[in-house]
Amino acid sequence: MAYDESKVINGTFGYLWLDGELVQEIQSVKATVTPKAEEVNQSGQMVSGTKITGLECKGELKTNKINSRWIKLMSESLRAGKQRSFTIISKLADPSNGGTERVKLTGCVFSELSLVDWELKKLTEDSLNFNFKDWEILDSIN
Repeated sequence: MAYDESKVINGTFGYLWLDGELVQEIQSVKATVTPKAEEVNQSGQMVSGTKITGLECKGELKTNKINSRWIKLMSESLRAGKQRSFTIISKLADPSNGGTERVKLTGCVFSELSLVDWELKKLTEDSLNFNFKDWEILDSIN
């Protein structure tokens, strides 16, 4: 198949749902899975191999700050010493590409809560780091 630059996906058509609610102020989202590995040495080999022993699942989302959504969503459970988890669904569907990619992240736990973060003459955004336990590819682009 020939490379068609018009098929490069534009993030403008990205959407995010948090526990089924559309987060319209989303600016970006990123989720990564990093294998944890231990070194494996072998007799007669100068280069060590590796063995995957686990996975590290982390993410970050950024939103325009238009309300106190995140403070209200997390403050009560954090003050009570409770861990609240969420489900995130990301959808990316550029009309010029014709495909849709949807990924579901489960067991999402935000790892920090910013209470105050603003600067004069600058648009304000919320940036939230999170960990997740599992993922599912709901739709993929061929």
